[in-house]
This record gives sequence, C-alpha cells and structure tokens, in this order.
Amino acid sequence: MDWTALLRLPTTILLILAVIALFFTLVQIVILRHRLDHRRQWAAAGRTVLVLIGIAVTLVLTGLGLTLRGYRLLSEETPVVDIDARILSPQRWELILHWPDGSIRQVPVAGDAWRVEAVVLKWKLPAVLSGLPPLYRLDRVSGRYDDPNEEAHAPRTVTDFREAGAFDLLDLHKQYPRWVPDVDVLFGSGAYLPLVDQGHYTVSLMRTGALVARPDEATEQRIAQPF
Repeated sequence: MDWTALLRLPTTILLILAVIALFFTLVQIVILRHRLDHRRQWAAAGRTVLVLIGIAVTLVLTGLGLTLRGYRLLSEETPVVDIDARILSPQRWELILHWPDGSIRQVPVAGDAWRVEAVVLKWKLPAVLSGLPPLYRLDRVSGRYDDPNEEAHAPRTVTDFREAGAFDLLDLHKQYPRWVPDVDVLFGSGAYLPLVDQGHYTVSLMRTGALVARPDEATEQRIAQPF
C-alpha cells in the first residue's frame, strides 16, 4: 500500500462508519414508528433518543471524513514542468523545459535565477472537497537577478507561453464570470530558484493553487556551494 492509499484510509473508515451509523439510525426510526403505532410512549421516547444520537454520530463522522479528505486533496501536487539548466556565459543560461505530456522546449534566460509563473483558477470549497483540482495555465518563464540594481537595469528575458489569439476557460471566466460557476478566485502564482550549471528542477502545483519549485539533490548541493 502506497502513502496515498494510507492517506485515503482514515477517510474511508470514517465514511464507512458514517454509513453504519446511518443504517443504525434508519433501523431505530422504523422501530420508533412501530412503538408509536402501538402507543408505547415510554419505549418510543427511548428510541427517539437513539435516533437523535444516531443522526448526530452520522453527521459527525461524515463531517470528519469530508474534512480529512479535503486536507488530503489540498496536500496533493500536480506536476507542471521539469527544468534542466545549462550555462552559456556568466548570467546567460539555456533552460530545457519538459512537460508531463512529453513535449520539450528550450528557452534563454538571463540572470542568477529562473522564475516560473502561472495563472491559477481555484474552485470553491465544495468543489475542492469533491475532488475537482484547480486549473492552471503556465504563463511565462523569466530570469531574475540577485542584485536589485541589475534587476532594474540589466538585460531581461521573458518567454511567454500564451498562444496568440488563444481563448480558454480562464479567459472565459475573466470576461464572463457567471458562465463558470463555483470559481473561488483567479490569481497568479510563481516560484523561482537559483541557477546552477547542469541543474535539474521540478515545478508542481498544489491544490491550494501555489506553485512549488524544488531542485534535485545534486542541484541542491551545488546551490549551497556555488563556487
């Protein structure tokens, strides 16, 4: 059993217990109806208490199960892009981007770090709990200088990933928000990491809508000791 299955296990158990509690409640309702039909008031009062307890337990177990499921979903990540870096000259780099579908693109970057930005459409809580992931569109890759003065005056590189004239769901929501219901927020998210030669990085999207960038172990060591 993998870790994701282990995360799902508490939710499954709670929801199964909730179904059992619901079945118990329904049985008590049938018995209560029988007691009332035979005018057994004291026995009916006892069954009423059991029905109320059963309803309360069912609601609590269901609520806990959905809450745990929500937190599990928010902790999951969707791969966005893998990045390999190669130095061409001081503060001049070539990035090779590998998308999950297997496509590859090479882009130039100037600076000391790379930055990836995306546009994220995040759903409201009921849709998130039902398992609907946020939508995203990779917007651009750019370079970033460590020195603010260089950031203001040095050559900049930005690669735009939007297709000219393209119209998608994110644009539809911005222009006609009522056409796309249950949208919580539409926002930008970004992540950046220092550049090192032969560096390898992964970028993923959390269900909260935040981009997360991570170097592999060898790249992390080179970042810690760049010289």
